[in-house]
Amino acid sequence: MSTQNTPRGRAAKQDAIDINDFVYAATGARVRRLTLPDGTHWFPAADVATELGYVNTRQALLWHVPKSCFQTLGDLCRSVYGVDTSQKSAGQGLKKSMNMVNLQGLILLVNACTKPESEPFKDWVTEVIAAVQRDGSYALEKAPVQPAPSGAVAYAMPQEVADAIVRLEERNLRLDEEHATLRREEMRVFGRIADSLDRIADRLGSAQRPDAPPRLTADAVLADWKNRHLVVTGDIWSVAAYILPALVNDGEAVHPLGTIARRTGLTEHRVHDSLRILLKRGCIRQTGVTADGTPRYVMNR
Repeated sequence: MSTQNTPRGRAAKQDAIDINDFVYAATGARVRRLTLPDGTHWFPAADVATELGYVNTRQALLWHVPKSCFQTLGDLCRSVYGVDTSQKSAGQGLKKSMNMVNLQGLILLVNACTKPESEPFKDWVTEVIAAVQRDGSYALEKAPVQPAPSGAVAYAMPQEVADAIVRLEERNLRLDEEHATLRREEMRVFGRIADSLDRIADRLGSAQRPDAPPRLTADAVLADWKNRHLVVTGDIWSVAAYILPALVNDGEAVHPLGTIARRTGLTEHRVHDSLRILLKRGCIRQTGVTADGTPRYVMNR
């Protein structure tokens, strides 16, 4: 429930249904609102049209809303106050050139739109019209709890409107959860990118420092292993030469036996024996396996 107080001690205007909930159920969004001293509500036509899926706001007004139900904010303020007081609404981002629609115009735009979320509200409007034609009137039931916090009579919200609000809130919660999941994934990606950039910066910094040790290369490692007589056969050298670039540049080598065999021309059995000798001689060590069983190797320093 909401109460709009009018100036000069006039009686307060009581909305039977809270206007924010009413508009939320109709449009599926919380839109900006200007309430005049007489209690009438006006809404930015662009806000309403956008939320209802209209591409062209001006065209939607011309096609679906009579001129009496919309006017610019500047004209609206002049007609009510006698002067242009639209600058008072600048805090809401409203400009005097903006078209504003009253509640009747908003409902006309809702009834003309094809947005599925508005269907429950449109069904309720249809029921209201049918009830008036059938019974001569339509009245909201009084809420079980009386009086309202403002002291006025409280009315129960129509079930169709209440159900629409519940569905919209549930949808918004799901969207919030999906957004949070995407943000977490983005942060993980950004973290990996930042780590990669840090590693690149470290390598560049090391290369630029005159006192830095020479950058480790696959050829340098092969030469060191040869000087230490750790490996001797051509097969072992072929396997070592294939996996060393990944060991040096990426920090680990993850190559299936079949891939190494095809690239070196060896059999998988000879590749397996060569890797086993490299492990035994302390050149490399295994840190685990991937999900498909491929071994992970790192270089012993």
